[in-house]
Amino acid sequence: MTNYELMLILDPMLADDVKEQTVETVKSIIETEGKVGEIDTWGMRKLAYPIAKKSEGYYVVVNFEAEKTLPKELDRRLRISDNVMRHLIVNKDEDN
Repeated sequence: MTNYELMLILDPMLADDVKEQTVETVKSIIETEGKVGEIDTWGMRKLAYPIAKKSEGYYVVVNFEAEKTLPKELDRRLRISDNVMRHLIVNKDEDN
């Protein structure tokens, strides 16, 4: 299994329960082929540049272990989610 880190920027206008549900959905996707590690919720932060006319976002960082096929499926599902403004999946085991 490979170690990954996922950073999510959620829409700041979402209700708190919808934000929590979005994180739970991401966890369930990861648990199909991997194991969720530490989840670090940063909360509301100012964006470097406006996204969809919003200057803030709700940041969540998820560390997880998974097979090499999972990030592609996770990326696909996060791209079509209306709740996720931006995301980034990083392979922590990859040599630089």
